[in-house]
Amino acid sequence: MFRDPGFFLSFREKVIPLMRTYPFVRVWNAGCSTGEEVFSMAILLEEEGLGDRSRIYATDINEHVLDKAQSGLFPLDKMRDYTRNYINSGGKKAFSEYYTVKHESASFHRSLVRQVVFSQHNLVIDRSFNEFNVILCRNVLIYFGKDLQDRVHELFFGSLAKWGILALGSKESIKFSRHEDCYKELVPVQKIYQRTA
Repeated sequence: MFRDPGFFLSFREKVIPLMRTYPFVRVWNAGCSTGEEVFSMAILLEEEGLGDRSRIYATDINEHVLDKAQSGLFPLDKMRDYTRNYINSGGKKAFSEYYTVKHESASFHRSLVRQVVFSQHNLVIDRSFNEFNVILCRNVLIYFGKDLQDRVHELFFGSLAKWGILALGSKESIKFSRHEDCYKELVPVQKIYQRTA
């Protein structure tokens, strides 16, 4: 959780002020896997006072990992690393306030995902299903060839509201995509872009 704390710190500092200008915020966490990033974002939005006026759509192609994500159970032995990441990403509370210990797992409070919709979605063949203010797709595109990346970039562009935010992984980029000129780099080192056209 809070993997790459610099990303989440930049998100707090640069993206949250933009999100505050919207009456309601829709976030798409595409390729959410087992849910670490979903819970990280839910915690961040809660701490920034946006929990009640935002909805996270958490999607993945794999039904098994979606079930795991929805459970809110994470290995207890990872909590030390997750806590360090949380602190370094600008966390505002004791990280342990967000979960209770059950056997060998940390069970994150269900209230964190009251505004989360978990759903199966294939980035390559499925269509857009909403208009979003933020799309997070970090470290998924690196597994795709150029043609599939282009298809996903097309999907994201069609799903992102004007002035919306696209966040990619550290080894991913919008360079050489068809819509490269329709974005500006908001935080270049963290691959956070803003749609401008």
